[in-house]
This record gives sequence, structure tokens and C-alpha cells, in this order.
Amino acid sequence: MKYKKALFINPYPGNSVTAAMMAFPPTGLEYVAQSAREVADKVTLLDLRYEKELAVPAQLNKFIKQEADIIGVGIGWDRQIKEIMALLNSFPVGMPLVVGGYTATEKVEEFFKDCPRIDVIVRGEGEQTIKDILNGVAWESIPGMSFRRDKKITHNPNRPLVDVDNIPWPNRTLRRGEYSLVMNGFRVPGLSFDTVLTARGCPYNCKFCTFTMNPLGQKREYSARGVKSVLDEIESLKAKIILFSDENFSLEPARAEAICDGLIERKIKKRYVVQTRVEIARYPRLLEKMVRAGFKLLLVGVESPHDRILLQLNKGFDSKTLRQYFKVLKKYPFHYHGYFIYGNVTETRQEMLYIPKFAVELGLDSIAAMKLRIDKYSSLRGLVESTAGYHIDDGGLAYSDALSVSDLKKVGRQIKFTFYTPARIVKIIGKCLFTVKLFSFKEAASFLLFFPVTIAALIARDLKRGRLADSLKRMFVNNT
Repeated sequence: MKYKKALFINPYPGNSVTAAMMAFPPTGLEYVAQSAREVADKVTLLDLRYEKELAVPAQLNKFIKQEADIIGVGIGWDRQIKEIMALLNSFPVGMPLVVGGYTATEKVEEFFKDCPRIDVIVRGEGEQTIKDILNGVAWESIPGMSFRRDKKITHNPNRPLVDVDNIPWPNRTLRRGEYSLVMNGFRVPGLSFDTVLTARGCPYNCKFCTFTMNPLGQKREYSARGVKSVLDEIESLKAKIILFSDENFSLEPARAEAICDGLIERKIKKRYVVQTRVEIARYPRLLEKMVRAGFKLLLVGVESPHDRILLQLNKGFDSKTLRQYFKVLKKYPFHYHGYFIYGNVTETRQEMLYIPKFAVELGLDSIAAMKLRIDKYSSLRGLVESTAGYHIDDGGLAYSDALSVSDLKKVGRQIKFTFYTPARIVKIIGKCLFTVKLFSFKEAASFLLFFPVTIAALIARDLKRGRLADSLKRMFVNNT
């Protein structure tokens, strides 16, 4: 049976995600929906984070019956899974329910068990698979999917990964609203945001990372789009701030330069954020072009100050190299945001608490420190399971007899509040305004208007939890 009306749903309610996550459009689902437009007569996309009038299941189901003869749901974040399963189980019967996304792929068996309403799970990249489903191809013949029929679950073979230049990029016309920075539930005016994926995969093999690994264990080799395609997509966007969501923008320096040249030649005036490795410091010509093209924020995976941990994670550099590269990078007017992992195998509390000091020594402007997480196909799983006193909880977090998950959360808070002193926050604002020019003064003024509301909400939250004194102490007292 062919399907003419396809409805795609991002199922996360607004109260289930962080403010930062509210800004991110459901790009993966948009890619699938764009491919569906090649074969379906009507394609609709709902992002429940911004669909308050459809938050009531009865209203949502009424909408579904009017707009669809097949439903597609993207589950990429491992959040509010029980609530999402309950929502899916409430969907009207009589039309296929197709689920995809990273988390759905990783937990195929669990999803079929917990959600009897699911008919199909699309595993891995879904652009080609959804077209087969909509075209009425027999389910048994469609690679890359698992399906339920007569209470029996069938897992078809994996689908070969295609060249990304053969996948149409989403043109955003399916959106029912604009994505922008959100603070405490309020959109900050003028700070519209979007993401662009110019390449998929990564040739590096950092042991903590499974983002380039299909949850079935399929490695996504690096595949990059043509420069013209990338420029055409960026030029079509209305958003002022664009995140390149590639794993490593500078992997092919000549290609990255060509993108910068095109942005300059076409006079595309936007502000860009990229993920990159620290080795970008080896390419001064690229860095200079990035400054001219409007790149403002570099997200860099530092991971650890300690050489034995960097070796354990297979990062490919040591702390001395990090210091050398950042000495070069600090010459360029970018905001540098560093990612760290703590709670690594054999890492002591004191070693973890060195992270904020090391970040300052490198010259990082901001940081994010995350607990070590062991996904299903992580190559670190064997190390954790074979090391005495180490464990993995149900959520994939690694912990030890010496430092429980609760202890690690406290360490994480101490890292954050040691680094983000009031002086550091003032310095960040100053650099974003005067050096990097990430925000205009008008935008900054709008942004700052929301601070009193946000601070009041945080104080109210901590008063309710009986933790206000502790929060103030962490904010204003150096905990090192």
C-alpha cells in the first residue's frame, strides 16, 4: 500500500528539554521528511516542543486523523522515554506508526516491548528507507528496518550508507515556527538559530564517541557534501546564527577554505558556530578566512588535562600538544568552548577538579564537563567492565565504588562553579560583544532583559529545594 499523507512528529514536550535544546531544530527528522516529499502528496512536520495547542493527546489525535495516513516519529534524545512511549501508545490505530532516530535504533527491542503501538523502527539513516515504506514496498524487502507483524518482530538486514550528496537537504518550508535562543521558557528576540550538516561521519576513533557509529555497529565513514550545495543551503536560511553540526569542520582544510571563500564571495552575512579538533591550529590560512567569513564560536573536544586519560580515550594528542595549539589559536578572535569528560576509569576526584584550572591555562572562554557515558557500542565498555570497582548504571553512566553517580554529579557542579565565577561571566560577555562580536549590542540588551526573570526562577527553584544557601556559596566562593 502506498501512503499519500505522511505526518512526522518530534515528540519531546517543551518541559522535557533544556533551554539550549529548545533552540535546536529536529534536523534529522527534517532530512527524512524532505526525502518523503519526493514520494508523498502531503508531508506535515510537528515539533511538540512548540505546539502547545496540541499538547493534549485528544487534540493531537484529532490532528493526526485529519492530516495523516502514516505517522513517523523521531526519537534522537534519550530523555522522557516513558512519557514518549505513553504518548505513542495513545495514537489512533489504523495507520502505521514508524519510529526512527539514534535512541530508537539503539533500543529496538526495548521500544517494541514498551510500545505495542509501534509497527516499524527505521534503523540508522532513514532517508531511503522512508521512501520505500511510503512507496508501498513489501516490508520484508526493505533494508534498514525492523517491523512487527502478527506479534512477531522481524529485523531486516542493514541498509548500506549512501553518499551524502545523494541526500536532499531540508528546505525548512515544513516548519511551523522559528527556532531561536530560549531562556527560562521565553524566546530571546532576534537570536534566530539553525543547523547545517555539511558532512557525515568522522575518520577518527575516539573511544568514548559513538556518534559516527550507527547504533547497529555500522561505522559511518566520512562523507562530505559538495561546496555549492552547502552554500546554497546556507544562503536559503533566514536564521542569523548557524551551527555546522559536522563532527569536524576542518577535517578537509581545502574544502573548509572553499566554503569560507564562497560565503565571502556571496556576501552571506551570518554568524557561524563549528565543531572542530584542536589541530585546526595547523591551518592559519583557514583560520584567517573563517574570521573574514563570520565564524565566531569554535567547539573543541579537549576531553582531559591528563595524558594517560587522553591516551585511554584515544584522542591522538597529549596535554603538551593542547597547550601548543591553543597558544596559536588565542591569536584569532574566536570564542573557544572546550568539552571535557570526567569520571574516566582510574581518574581521581582531584584529577577531575583540575579541569577548570587547565581550561583557564589553555585560554578557553567557556567549558562543558560531562560524565563518562558508555553507549551500547562504545569501545570503552570492555575497559569499564573489566576494571575492578567500576560499573555502568542503567542510563549508561560509568561510576566506581569510590565515586558514585551522585558523587560525580557533585564533582560536575564543582567544576562548573569553579570555572564560571562572576568575573569569568563578565569576561565572556565582554569578549562576545567587543572581540568576537557574536551578538550586537541591541541583541545583547534583549538578551540581558531576561536575566532578572531567569535569576528569579533559579532562586525560586532552590528555595523550594532548600538549597539556596548552597547555590550561593558555589556561585561566589572558589571551591578548589
